[in-house]
Amino acid sequence: MVGSLLFDALSKIRRAMALLLFASALLVAPGADTEVLGRNPRGKPWKRHAVDDSSKGADGVRLADVNSDGRPDIVTGWEEGGVTKVYLHPGSASVVDKWPAVTVGATPCVEDAVFVDLDGDQAVDVVSCCEGATKTVYIHWAPNNKAQYLDANKWRQSVLPPSAGLMQWMFCLPMQVDGKNGIDLVAGAKGGNAQIGWFESPPDARDLAAYKWRPISPAGWIMSLKAADMDGDGDLDIVTSDRKGELRGCRWLENPGPGPDQLGPWNNHFIGARDEEVMFMTIADFDADGAEDVLVAVKGKSLQKILHFRRLDSSGRLWRQEVIPLPDNIGTGKGVAVGDIDRDGNGDVVFSCENSAGKSGVMWLARSQNSQRPRWLPHEISGVEGTKFDRIELLDMDKDGDLDVLTCEESAKDPDGKRKGLGVIWYENPGS
Repeated sequence: MVGSLLFDALSKIRRAMALLLFASALLVAPGADTEVLGRNPRGKPWKRHAVDDSSKGADGVRLADVNSDGRPDIVTGWEEGGVTKVYLHPGSASVVDKWPAVTVGATPCVEDAVFVDLDGDQAVDVVSCCEGATKTVYIHWAPNNKAQYLDANKWRQSVLPPSAGLMQWMFCLPMQVDGKNGIDLVAGAKGGNAQIGWFESPPDARDLAAYKWRPISPAGWIMSLKAADMDGDGDLDIVTSDRKGELRGCRWLENPGPGPDQLGPWNNHFIGARDEEVMFMTIADFDADGAEDVLVAVKGKSLQKILHFRRLDSSGRLWRQEVIPLPDNIGTGKGVAVGDIDRDGNGDVVFSCENSAGKSGVMWLARSQNSQRPRWLPHEISGVEGTKFDRIELLDMDKDGDLDVLTCEESAKDPDGKRKGLGVIWYENPGS
């Protein structure tokens, strides 16, 4: 009798353990190389602060210290508002308030804006890329007197003539390509006749008509452009995420070095994700092995995920793909960044989404090293407010020792039901 009862008890335990293992298996997305845990309670949203919410369609943030005060300043293009604006960091005591701002130019259909001292006069200018019917790259010349940086009347806007009407410009990367004259401008586009290339700087950087467009690759829809020495030969190559067309995926273009070959097409090397719609990417030594990897958000049709491409050698041509599945009740993948959010010494993943009405739009994943399979615990950042978030920057905005999250949101509706967006915003890390 006792033996029979013991057998029944052991059988129940085995069944319970089997059900537990089965339930755990359900948390692993098909094709995933890692595991997402804790899909339901994910913590409270972080406190949101607005740098600016005065216009419509804030579309990306780019950073630089333009006034040499040791603090990051911001430039953003407002796509629906048709303007480009600069924001000066107000200092830690006022960082939760609206930032001092200046509109540097009118830029219809602006998709990207970036800081660069184009003419080397120590005044940091701005370059805006415009898509849609505008199809133009604009240069916004900053005033030489830093005390006048916030005076809109002191800024001068010019068209970069070789860009006008050529294609729908999506992204700009200031980069010294050929080692001569001033800094060059690498740019990428989308749609018909889309290309990646660079505007070759002339001896006089203010002579905009003298810039020359040097196409180096066809493109479909460029999301990211980054400069990195991918093959260890001492010069900077161009890494891109291209979401559409025959060359879609993550890839890099090999800089042939100064000379006539640099003026023509550059050799293309795929990293991966050729069958995916990739969005924004980041380059980071994610696995702390001394080699920089590539992570990219994917706009999935069903499974939302981050793809981690682990570098396998120094040539930049051998990569291993690992899938980080994203949790339920989020939008579609848009941006990705890597940083130690909880200060535990491990790299965490922060991601943003679009199409997130009524769902989470910004979250972070904490990595656990306590199992053979990497495991991820999702944590809330934005909550359900906002519908279309953009690129992410991780930085300590309030100087309290942890990383906060800076981004844009361009499609949330205002109290009157009109589409305006949350604007240029940052989420305050509550700490551990």
